[in-house]
Amino acid sequence: MCEAGWNFRAAFGRMPAHSFRRAFFQGREPRSGPVVQANWPLWGPGEGVVQTGAMRIELATAPGDPARPNEDWAATALPAAGRGGVLVVLDGVTPPPGNGDCVHDVPWYTARLGGALTELSGSRRDMPLTEILAESIRRTADAHRGTCDLSHPRTPQATVVLARWDEEAVEHLVLSDSALLLESPDGVVRAVLDDRLDRVPRSVLVSDDVADAVARNREGGFFTAAADPSVAEVAVSGRTPRGAVRSLAALTDGATRWVEMFREGDWGGCLALLAKAGPQGVIDRVRELERADVDAGRTFLRGSKTHDDATAVYVEL
Repeated sequence: MCEAGWNFRAAFGRMPAHSFRRAFFQGREPRSGPVVQANWPLWGPGEGVVQTGAMRIELATAPGDPARPNEDWAATALPAAGRGGVLVVLDGVTPPPGNGDCVHDVPWYTARLGGALTELSGSRRDMPLTEILAESIRRTADAHRGTCDLSHPRTPQATVVLARWDEEAVEHLVLSDSALLLESPDGVVRAVLDDRLDRVPRSVLVSDDVADAVARNREGGFFTAAADPSVAEVAVSGRTPRGAVRSLAALTDGATRWVEMFREGDWGGCLALLAKAGPQGVIDRVRELERADVDAGRTFLRGSKTHDDATAVYVEL
């Protein structure tokens, strides 16, 4: 008999943070306190892996501005069989004021797309992740095709991180500037990134109008999940033997500021902090650094908004 569960830490708007702890286990009581080390036999790549120990899953999210809806979206799911799981993280793209020609807001879009991704990746194990993303975009587009201009460059859209694991492999898909981290049993951390936005010339990003006209969802530019299912074909995707992955994490760019903006450490250090302090600890540290920027007058120099929606999910297999 198997009992399964989650460990969520979340902060939404002005609501207090909530923490829910749950352990996934077979044949023994879950450990008390945070699980910081996996305790399964370390099979080599390609060999069978069956979950017999605790599985730790934590999620935290915080809005960039409590007066605005959080446009990030995250979910995890475990199949009833007690093997494997799914991770979905989206970062909604905030449109300029008065732009988009859509009656729906970004949170509506991310909830629709995220729900479809979670359902399909959990129930259709026969579908590759690229097909799941394409079908999820198609379903979401169909839900508002009759009321909105889906050809507009700022139709609601989002970055995507999608991961799925079972006893054989960990599959992944990344589209745009959120990040996925994979840790091997020997502690080596690999960052799976779609860096096309970083390679777009700064002159192209000088304004929203220029970026939308020449770079957004265009060859030579960068891509997000909007209304065109074919974008799934250009996502960064792959597959890693299950025995070669000890933990994984997904972060929106509001949380990756710990590495990419404030240079607190590398991706390995970021994953170590996630294991020690949890996703909420990473977000709290980013907020501390952002407030220090404001106090020191550095926010303008960085050329970005003071706070961004921040989401992190950490999974120990």
